[in-house]
Amino acid sequence: MSELPCPEPLSHCSGRFTISTLLGVEEAGRPPCEATAGCEGTQLSGSTLCTRTFGYNTVDVVPAYEHYANSKGVGEAKRGRPSLADLHSILEPDQGHLCVPVPEPQRSDGLPDAEEGPGRAPTPEPVRFGWVKGVMIRCMLNIWGVILYLRLPWITAQAGIALTWLIILMSVTVTTITGLSISAISTNGKVKSGGTYFLISRSLGPELGGSIGLIFAFANAVAVAMHTVGFAETVRDLLQEHDALMVDPTNDIRIIGVVTVTLLLGISLAGMEWEAKAQVLFFLVILVSFANYLVGTVIPATAEKQAKGFFGYRADIFVQNLVPSWRGPEGSFFSLFSIFFPSATGILAGANISGDLKDPAVAIPKGTLMAIFWTTISYLLLSATIGACVVRDASGSLNDSVPLGSPGCEGLACGFGWNFTDCAQRHSCPYGLSNHYQSMSMVSGFGPLITAGIFGATLSSALACLVSAPKVFQCLCKDQLYPLIGFFGKGYGKNNEPIRGYVLTYVIAVGFILIAELNAIAPIISNFFLCSYALINFSCFHASITNSPGWRPSFRYYSKWAALFGAAVSVVIMFLLTWWAALIALGIVVFLLGYVLYKKPDVNWGSSMQASSYNMALSYSVGLSEVDEHIKNYRPQCLVLTGPPNFRPALVDFVGTFTKNLSLMICGNVLIGPRKQQMPESRLSSDGHSRWLLKRKIKAFYSDVLAENLRSGVQMLMQAAGLGKMRPNILALGYKRDWQAATPQSLEDYVGILHDAFDFKYGVCLLRMKEGLNVSRVVQAHTDPVELAAEQQASTVFQSQQGKKTIDIYWLFDDGGLTLLIPYLLGRKKRWGKCKIRVFVGGQINRMDEERKAIVSLLSKFRLGFHEVHVLPDINQKPRPEHIKRFDDLVAPFRLNDGFKDETAVGEMRHGCPWKISDEELRKHRAKSLRQVRLNEILLQHSQDAALIAITLPVGRKGRCPSSLYMAWLESLSRDLRPPVVLTRGNQENVLTFYCQ
Repeated sequence: MSELPCPEPLSHCSGRFTISTLLGVEEAGRPPCEATAGCEGTQLSGSTLCTRTFGYNTVDVVPAYEHYANSKGVGEAKRGRPSLADLHSILEPDQGHLCVPVPEPQRSDGLPDAEEGPGRAPTPEPVRFGWVKGVMIRCMLNIWGVILYLRLPWITAQAGIALTWLIILMSVTVTTITGLSISAISTNGKVKSGGTYFLISRSLGPELGGSIGLIFAFANAVAVAMHTVGFAETVRDLLQEHDALMVDPTNDIRIIGVVTVTLLLGISLAGMEWEAKAQVLFFLVILVSFANYLVGTVIPATAEKQAKGFFGYRADIFVQNLVPSWRGPEGSFFSLFSIFFPSATGILAGANISGDLKDPAVAIPKGTLMAIFWTTISYLLLSATIGACVVRDASGSLNDSVPLGSPGCEGLACGFGWNFTDCAQRHSCPYGLSNHYQSMSMVSGFGPLITAGIFGATLSSALACLVSAPKVFQCLCKDQLYPLIGFFGKGYGKNNEPIRGYVLTYVIAVGFILIAELNAIAPIISNFFLCSYALINFSCFHASITNSPGWRPSFRYYSKWAALFGAAVSVVIMFLLTWWAALIALGIVVFLLGYVLYKKPDVNWGSSMQASSYNMALSYSVGLSEVDEHIKNYRPQCLVLTGPPNFRPALVDFVGTFTKNLSLMICGNVLIGPRKQQMPESRLSSDGHSRWLLKRKIKAFYSDVLAENLRSGVQMLMQAAGLGKMRPNILALGYKRDWQAATPQSLEDYVGILHDAFDFKYGVCLLRMKEGLNVSRVVQAHTDPVELAAEQQASTVFQSQQGKKTIDIYWLFDDGGLTLLIPYLLGRKKRWGKCKIRVFVGGQINRMDEERKAIVSLLSKFRLGFHEVHVLPDINQKPRPEHIKRFDDLVAPFRLNDGFKDETAVGEMRHGCPWKISDEELRKHRAKSLRQVRLNEILLQHSQDAALIAITLPVGRKGRCPSSLYMAWLESLSRDLRPPVVLTRGNQENVLTFYCQ
């Protein structure tokens, strides 16, 4: 790219265009700034541009990191990048210079630096680690824990070398696959503090991340206790050797464990830098101790070591120890696996301090996999070497030395001049692989170094878990996915240390230390870690199969099928270990997952659940298009003309009541005005209205259109709303109360919308309430759309319990059954469940019984459960004179008073005022007009105390019935009624059937 020269004085030219807007800084909502001096050759329409791109003047910018940093919402405008309006709109001549804002300095995590003024000390840089010190060493230390030194020789004696290798390789298979999945997650976006929880929740969503975070934090807290108990057990054994027990063997473990974990807490609170230095020291100690052990295996055995079962490398010892020899209550393959598996679970120690790594995307995959490789080699090597050197049983007594071939001597040691037959038969041998947990120390060249290694391995693992658990838990608390845990999210110091999380982890660890039995604690951890690994692998597999464009890990060796295999193996092993513990762990996961799915926390990190829902919805929507429609599958799918939904909450609640969990509901809003003015409002308000619906627990979509007038906008909505078979078939709207005072054009548009609905084969559902529907005067029209969901929401009659009232249906004309179906669906809801449904039909006085029986028979075939039917024989009587006069007074302002002139003369008089009623039209529609007046008298007589009145909507013939006359019908029909009135008219196609096919 060519660079245009930028002479002084130009204080800010950051290598890209930095233009705020072509619409002016005030319109863009940015503070005004001074125009900078122009770059050479960049004067354009009086505006100053600072460019570094392709050698020509343009408001466009080259791609830059800052444009994408911290992006959250789709289409979110980013600092430094011009908006679409900047590029697309016309630059007004009087807008002057283009403002050149300077981006705030960026930290490595993409957040603005804190202000630094005179006298303010610069913010100290946090400690950052590379892949070796931050991940590999940390993971190796966590894997080289208490099991390596104190239980692996014993497991080898129990299971034999062959099955011990199988246990190791099974564990490594699970952890390696999980390591690959974690590597994929860590390379799927910018990683911050929060460890495993942050990685999964931000990559795959809060549903899976939250459950994994809690379980993993708890498992790490218990692991602190396991490693500390291993350390305390070793110290206890040393005290026993010197006859210096404080109380007794069990209580000594508790005392030493509590003191130790308290000291570790102090190291952790000192900060990550001290903790890292301690980890390096522990790592060196373990390496020296391991080398010391290997040297000890080749040093000729002394008599004391032979008495304890060590004879150097012997083929016959290797062969005997190759096969299992089960002993004691833990003497089974899966019991030993459950004890060993926690030793392989340190693979996430590096990922858990992701916020303290220099480059997590590189460090986590590289360090984790290298740690798994080297520790696996060490475990296999240790099992094979110690199994080739030490016999299973030994007395430890020098008096058991016998000449070769002595009679009465049984066992492999007899061939080496030792008789351990007596203690072996009585299972009382204190030494040998099967009995002595400190076999490595006995074999080594210098025993105290092994003790130091045990101290280093146990303390380093305990320290790593003590650091990991609070960091994961802190991030989870800050996100507030679960209640009552936010207190533990507060951080302190330059590294934002979770002091409160440390204290909580300490309390949990102390609780499990009091168990004081390593073999009891290890299986507890195994189930929780296996559950965590299953969730991690399944999360990655789930993200892969949803084909979400946001799942783009750069790690090359990830496979979704390997992740699925790892998840399945983890679950199977959980049940093979302890089926009831597996059920408890999975039950906790399901509860945590269900809670987040139910509460829907106000976070959005691009959940794989969202991607899965989209895939399922897309697949089913496309599949639905291939299915022929059938009356039995008819659902009332409503396009509701709410405007802003919070302006007409009663209409929203009414339709939402019978569509909830049943059918589609779309709240439509027509924005009238210039496109340039309304587009920003549309974008801002859409999310706010959707959140308002969500908070009100209305399962609906919100959709708006821009149009020149209301009627054309509604036509757009009716034609374009929905997708495939998921399209509205009913237009629901409120009654126009102000029709008499409204402008004639708005009256024409309102009635025209009803005609349009019928033209588009829609049913119509019109709601009238005595107190009206529009509460926009209460809800300020200028309310910030983003804050709509937070406003005080008005309650309506449709949100309250209706009690033992009635729902009265006036099924006067057959519209296909929609007048029956909507009240039926309403009556199925809990709030309306106690209401009795009554059906009123017209009839003749001399045939009342026959007509009633016919309707009852028809309703029973529909299986609606409507049993109370009333025939209205007086429906055709003439209304009372005062009510007729009231109707005449209602239409009087809208009459042409043409004196029954001919059609041509009437047409001339109505030119420009089509809503006017001619005398001839009034005469032709006289009977229908009086019918509405009479029906109102019947409604007042029978249904004044009903919870809801549903009545068939009269239809005015298009082009023959003036809009003012039609509105007079609706007014006369529904006036003075206390209950809500729903005027319904189907599209004359059946929505009910009594056939089974």
